[in-house]
Amino acid sequence: MGKSKKFELLDKINSPDDVKKLNSNQLQDLADEVRLSMIDSVSRTGGHLGAGLGVVELTVALHYVFNTPKDKLIWDVGHQCYPHKILTGRKDQMDTIRKGGGLAGFTKRCESEYDPFGAGHSSTSISAGLGMAVARDLEGGDNNIISVIGDGSMSAGMAYEAMNNAGHLKSRMIVILNDNDMSIAPPVGAMSAYLARLLSSRSFISIRDWAKNIVKKFPRSISNTAKKAEEYARGMATGGTLFEELGLYYVGPIDGHNMDHLLPVLENVRDVTDGPVLIHVVTQKGKGYEFAEKAADKYHGVSTFNVVTGAQDKSAPKAPSYTNVFAKALLAEARVDDKIIAITAAMPSGTGLDKFGEEFPERTFDVGIAEQHAVTFAAGLAAEGYKPFVAIYSTFLQRAYDQIVHDVAIQNLPVRFGIDRAGLVGADGPTHAGSFDVTYLSTLPNMVVMAAADEAELMHMTATAAAHNTGPSAVRYPRGEGTGAVLPEKGDVLEIGKGRILKEGQKIAILSLGTRLAEALSAAENLEAKGLSTTVADARFAKPLDLEMIRSLALNHDVLIVIEEGSIGGFGSHVLEYLSNDGLLESGLKLRTMNLPDHYIDHDSPQKMYEEAHLMASDITKLALTALRHNGVSSKKLGS
Repeated sequence: MGKSKKFELLDKINSPDDVKKLNSNQLQDLADEVRLSMIDSVSRTGGHLGAGLGVVELTVALHYVFNTPKDKLIWDVGHQCYPHKILTGRKDQMDTIRKGGGLAGFTKRCESEYDPFGAGHSSTSISAGLGMAVARDLEGGDNNIISVIGDGSMSAGMAYEAMNNAGHLKSRMIVILNDNDMSIAPPVGAMSAYLARLLSSRSFISIRDWAKNIVKKFPRSISNTAKKAEEYARGMATGGTLFEELGLYYVGPIDGHNMDHLLPVLENVRDVTDGPVLIHVVTQKGKGYEFAEKAADKYHGVSTFNVVTGAQDKSAPKAPSYTNVFAKALLAEARVDDKIIAITAAMPSGTGLDKFGEEFPERTFDVGIAEQHAVTFAAGLAAEGYKPFVAIYSTFLQRAYDQIVHDVAIQNLPVRFGIDRAGLVGADGPTHAGSFDVTYLSTLPNMVVMAAADEAELMHMTATAAAHNTGPSAVRYPRGEGTGAVLPEKGDVLEIGKGRILKEGQKIAILSLGTRLAEALSAAENLEAKGLSTTVADARFAKPLDLEMIRSLALNHDVLIVIEEGSIGGFGSHVLEYLSNDGLLESGLKLRTMNLPDHYIDHDSPQKMYEEAHLMASDITKLALTALRHNGVSSKKLGS
């Protein structure tokens, strides 16, 4: 299997127009070929597998029934978009997915006209679709807007806000609820398929509208009673009462792997629907690949793997991951403090809290994809004397910023944030990069912000957060393996706002925040080889700053370089403001800041992404030498 593999139907498909040329009874064969092609390509690249396997038939049916890209097809999150990419002219590029210069792992507007809205975070598709529907109406257009959203994404409040607004505006749009967890649907079979087909048909809707018009002529009490009777009768038969109450016409549930069920419903809805409609489609995540179907995570995200055996090619880690170290540190604290609570937003294994949950199930809470709720829930716990740790990826914590400000920081409540995936994260690209947390947290009064330089530091900072009970705190740490640092059984409590000196010199000072410390030490070796005595300091805290240490570095060195793995406006900006206000820049000090550039860095390996960001040892060395030259030191004196 692979690029040389011949597919009778798929090889002829270069766009959805080619899908439409097929007979409807050929569509399942096409779906089978798409599924095989996807398994083959992901086995060689790694990526998101299970979600895409579950929507193959749905994707084929959507492109067959609707006129994309004129009709807008919006995928929520984007984990399931691989079949969509295969059918929209990108099948020959699937071997590049999530690689530098290749296809993105999610939908991306600049990649294809068939990707009308970019994704990566959940629960955005209905809001975006409604915006497009209203824009179409304002322009007098007639195209369809289809938003596909998973049942997991439906746990986020944003999805309900969007549906409520859609029901109010009554703009014509289609929401497809992809229910792959059987968390909502009753058993799906011939009867439910028949009901879905009936309820979406022109005749039923016409009769329904006729009846509504007749009932309007009756007294209001009779009219309201008739309306409620019709809604609840349909709700009891189909399970759609919630969506009907929000103003969406509910159809379903239907079997998302059965073309005979999918096609007539999609065609009916395409042709006759006024206002927003929700189609409830039940699918199986990992469908069609035995190992994905049986796996607990349905092969949600995989490394490269053997198609025949299903074995993933995961090399043994050289050191524990930062996520596992955080779990170890939090468990150590929880064993001696029964007030510690762990909270996650639908990412228990991704944040290491599954381990915490095994030992302390009664103190572990997974709130679903609801970051805003997670933060305010933690604030409520903190207000009652508990010590909540909210473990969330940096990129997802952005979704709860108002709650951090309003519900935590203003009230100075001791909520602890474990910020995983800080910095650049590799193949998931800019939608998942933890670029902004230092900037958006360090600007807040009362907040303590820590960044771990290695795994041992992460343990110490977790212990520090547990002990800090006079306000909110956060510790950030990256994705992936650590440095192999020796770990204590339990972390030590650090003095708040105090950094550390790892190497002392006289000419150049490098002040690092986070895991760029290893590059800073390497740069110091390069500079020492050129005869330039170099100090290396680990700030540990972005807030509060260690003003005494920073002042000493500024007064006793010719050059001070501040480096971090965050955006402009973060740690370096706070250091610069302090030195400027204290008059320390007037003495001739050459101060340089190094942070992530003011643009989004596309997906690649983390190493290459940091090279593009110019945050490597060679970049530190070059910047120090350049600063010294600007200070009147010749190249000859530098030994270069």
